[in-house]
Amino acid sequence: MPYPVLNDDDRIVVETARDFARKRLAPHSLEWDATKHFPVDEMVEAASLGMAAIYTSEDVGGSGLTRLDGVRIFEELAKADPVTAAFLSIHNMCTWMVDTYGTDEQRKRFVPTMASMERLASYCLTEPGAGSDAAALSTSARRDGDDWVLRGSKQFISGGGVSDVYVVMARTGDAGARGISTFVVEKDTPGLSFGPAEAKMGWHSQPTAQVIFDDARVPADAMLGGVDGEGTGFSIAMNGLNGGRLNIAACSLGGAQAAYDAALQYVADRQAFGSALIDEPTIRATIAEMAMNLEASRLMLWRAAGALDSGDPDKVELCAMAKRFVTEHCFTIADQALQLHGGYGYLHETGVEKIVRDLRVNRILEGTNEIMRMVIGRAEAARVTKEKR
Repeated sequence: MPYPVLNDDDRIVVETARDFARKRLAPHSLEWDATKHFPVDEMVEAASLGMAAIYTSEDVGGSGLTRLDGVRIFEELAKADPVTAAFLSIHNMCTWMVDTYGTDEQRKRFVPTMASMERLASYCLTEPGAGSDAAALSTSARRDGDDWVLRGSKQFISGGGVSDVYVVMARTGDAGARGISTFVVEKDTPGLSFGPAEAKMGWHSQPTAQVIFDDARVPADAMLGGVDGEGTGFSIAMNGLNGGRLNIAACSLGGAQAAYDAALQYVADRQAFGSALIDEPTIRATIAEMAMNLEASRLMLWRAAGALDSGDPDKVELCAMAKRFVTEHCFTIADQALQLHGGYGYLHETGVEKIVRDLRVNRILEGTNEIMRMVIGRAEAARVTKEKR
């Protein structure tokens, strides 16, 4: 797949995201980090520009754009603030899941208010005892008359306690992936509660908390997909994560690009030993490596997004490759940018140390990078086995 050339419509999408990010996110990012302020008003404003339902159907308020549009948008948002971009990514994933797998009634009920961010959404898969092994989740949903009753807890939930809608994977059947279903649970549901806000290395402006179901009772129509949705939850979760992995990689790319730009300007301006730092061969070598890995990350990310848009048979593997490669290399780029700043890079006011802290978690969430290697290795093993037949 050749490197895509942006047409006029593509440029409008990118420029809209860039202008919004520069004006409404970048000036406040460090303050939000220091005060742990969750910028809901700014995200609602982003939603008014179509950034809360990027690849959701237009008939329910979505923007009807592509995954490739999405990764370009998240890169621009993350250049200004990787944390806000990441939450918008998660919210988009939830909106897409309800739009794609919900009944007509569910789509019309939930998606328009999620697209406007009148209702914030959180994705609830990970549990205290089931992180990477998602198929082993134990949160249960048992049928009781016309209702489902949920019991269990979810861990590390972005927006936990603040979001209005929770897309929840729970066990309705036997052990394993086929026994899992998906529910759309509203915040005011009796029996739903939240743990205290987690203290984290990064992502300070995004609340993260445990989501607890203590015989939380929801109506039968809370199951995503209606009666046909029982047992489809694991497939829904994994399909949602394909796009989620690309989006979180795009957040890493945007953050790394911002860190690189700051470092490049710093070494061009900073004088040492009678000349600018950028004239030092070792500095230039580092800059060259950073620039190369940014370009490679963007190429791999756009390739995977295009594959997801087209339904390429290798889309799962390509999304895993992009997630692993981009989040690993872009974290390293941010760390190199901090190093190039010397002691100033370690100060909060430069903004680079915040990027390092915020990008670190991207190697863990939406499937750890160790799991990405497993996905890739499994796909490659299947390929060679097929070729031998």
